[in-house]
Amino acid sequence: MYVGALELDILLGDVHSLKEKRSVVRPVVAELRRKFEVSVAEAGHLDLHRRALIGVAAVAPDATHVRELLDACERLVSGRPELQLLSARHRLVGPEDE
Repeated sequence: MYVGALELDILLGDVHSLKEKRSVVRPVVAELRRKFEVSVAEAGHLDLHRRALIGVAAVAPDATHVRELLDACERLVSGRPELQLLSARHRLVGPEDE
C-alpha cells in the first residue's frame, strides 16, 4: 500500500475577504474530491485572505498510480485562472518506509 500527499500553496486573485476566499477555495476542493476521489482539505493560511494551502491525500496499491493521481490534482489546480500555484510538494510513503 502507498500513501501520497500533495501540498499546494496558492495565491488567490482578486479576493478581499475571508468570505470571498471561501467562495474560491471551496469549489476547487469539491472538484478535486469529486473528480479524483481523494481526501482534500484547506490546511493552512486560514487567516490570510489571498493565500490558501490545500492538502490532498491518496491511497493506492502501487506508487505509480498515487503519483499520477497527485500530478493530475496539481494540473487541475494550476490550470485554474483565478489561482496562482506558488508551490507543490509531493510526498510518498510505501511499505519500504516502515
